[in-house]
Amino acid sequence: MALPDESAVVAELDQAIAGYLDHLAVERGLSGNTLTAYRRDLQRYRSYLVARGRTAADEVEESDVRAFVTTVRTGTDGGAPLAASSTARMLAAVHGWHRFCALEGLADHDPSLVVRPPAQPRRLPKAISTDDVERVLQAAAQGEGPVPLRDAALLELLYSTGGRISEVVGLDVDDLELDPGAVRLVGKGSKERVVPVGSYACEAVEAYLVRGRPALAGAGRGGPALFLNTRGARLSRQTAWAVLRQAAQRAGIPRADDVSPHTLRHSFATHLLAGGADVRVVQELLGHASVTTTQIYTHVTPDTLREVYAAAHPRARA
Repeated sequence: MALPDESAVVAELDQAIAGYLDHLAVERGLSGNTLTAYRRDLQRYRSYLVARGRTAADEVEESDVRAFVTTVRTGTDGGAPLAASSTARMLAAVHGWHRFCALEGLADHDPSLVVRPPAQPRRLPKAISTDDVERVLQAAAQGEGPVPLRDAALLELLYSTGGRISEVVGLDVDDLELDPGAVRLVGKGSKERVVPVGSYACEAVEAYLVRGRPALAGAGRGGPALFLNTRGARLSRQTAWAVLRQAAQRAGIPRADDVSPHTLRHSFATHLLAGGADVRVVQELLGHASVTTTQIYTHVTPDTLREVYAAAHPRARA
């Protein structure tokens, strides 16, 4: 099949994709990282459509979308074969774009409407024990100078709030209230939530603000960021990730290389629920839009089920 004229593709597909990305940035307020992911996914979809001779959104058929799912799973378009989870993410971008095109009059229907992502294996979130968390937090505080103070405050705050790494490194000093202990986190879609901060995290952050941050800020031009790197600029997600991994390695945590900031978030939720917290409270703390997302943390072991049954059922024991 001959490829269509490239100028026609630019005029149709590329403008439609650019319009959708502008909509996500302006109307939906998505973050730069999320927009980059959408752009990358839609560029792969665009190349696929061009290869099939589709030059406009209203030319795409349901069979094209279904074939695209198979294509990215197998990598027959020359791209990397994708796992079910990555395929689902890419299909979400495709769904959003086609829905946008239909609403904007660029197409008379949404050909992706009934196309579903491949089934994904259900994996329980990874969490580490409270003892392992404590060892990691202690390891982060080892050493002298402003960096250990920063690292201890960073990890204490991550575990205390269950915040996403992007939310915590994006904090400004004014987002914190150490008395009584609360922080304002800005999550997905620029949604804000106020989360309590425990006493250990408050103490660690206060020590960093008094004895650590001023030294780091002196290396830069000043700014509102709470967590700073050694050049006085806002700490990056990559550096924060490395801080946690190094602390896990020093603490001797099993599979330390697999410990990530999301591990602390998962552990936060799991430990709260194990301690008796209501799932809807945990939902609010995590900033989940739906309680269904939070319910994955409510898994319990058969031993725990037997213990609860024996303790609670009136006829469990003689």
